[in-house]
Amino acid sequence: MSDDSSDAALTYHVNGDLVPADEATVSVRDRGFMYGDGAFETLRIYGGAPFEWAAHRDRLHRTAQTLGFADAVPEDLRERVDATLAANDLDEAYCKVSVTRGVQPGKLTPDTDVDPTVVVYVAPLGRGGVEGSPVWDEPATVQTVRTRRPPAESLPADAKTHNYLPGILARLELRRAATDDFSADEAVMRTTDGLLAEGATSNLFFVDSGTLKTPSEDVPILPGVTRSVAIELAESEGFSVRTGKYTLDDLRDADEVFCTNSTWEIRPVTSVDGIDVRVGPMTRLLSRLFDERVERAHYGGVDGEGAEGESGGEGA
Repeated sequence: MSDDSSDAALTYHVNGDLVPADEATVSVRDRGFMYGDGAFETLRIYGGAPFEWAAHRDRLHRTAQTLGFADAVPEDLRERVDATLAANDLDEAYCKVSVTRGVQPGKLTPDTDVDPTVVVYVAPLGRGGVEGSPVWDEPATVQTVRTRRPPAESLPADAKTHNYLPGILARLELRRAATDDFSADEAVMRTTDGLLAEGATSNLFFVDSGTLKTPSEDVPILPGVTRSVAIELAESEGFSVRTGKYTLDDLRDADEVFCTNSTWEIRPVTSVDGIDVRVGPMTRLLSRLFDERVERAHYGGVDGEGAEGESGGEGA
């Protein structure tokens, strides 16, 4: 995204105020820092507006509700995002919004009264859509790791919290396994009983004999917003889409593989555990359809079509 020197020139939104990046701080007694007791969303900004804002906003509320402080999510959160973008003169950006339970006494059991910490962080990215370029330079290589996705009974899978330890451990495994000749871009995580789950920061898709497959929400995965868009685009083209329970061999034997997240969008995969995978026609088509959707929603249309709305489809 951006280096530390460029970050220092930015402005963030902290607890209702626009603050220079080098002055933007939270308390050491904030429960997000102390216990990972917070919710967050990562957004992609195209043409000055968040992509799929409603879906991100709703998931943030669901996570906060799981953590017991749903009322702490400010009603003017979108306005805070817009103000942060305007303060930094950014139309194309990475954006992270965080809401924690705030500063409380240093004990595990939270107080019932919540004075939340709310932060909007941004960093510049390039243009998206048909005329843009992906943030990644090459298709991804993925590698299986030993770190497992915790069962939902231990850590609610659909809650996007500040507790990202499994993903961190998975990425550390990739770092330890890297050599001068090879390093993987993404970790493939399995469940405790060996089922295919997700990447450290992405959802996984693969194509098997013309059918697009991805782990279902019966498996402990975080169902991503971009994942939902990819499924919708595939179904709109009449492709067979199947969510289910899959194994690592299903991924290794696939005809095509790709990852999705808000920053990568749809990123093709060309290697799974050292096994070459082609970038096939379904991956290429879905990538193009995704770009066209962004173009229509945020940049005024494709081939003369009008824009769909500033948020990329509030109900999508």
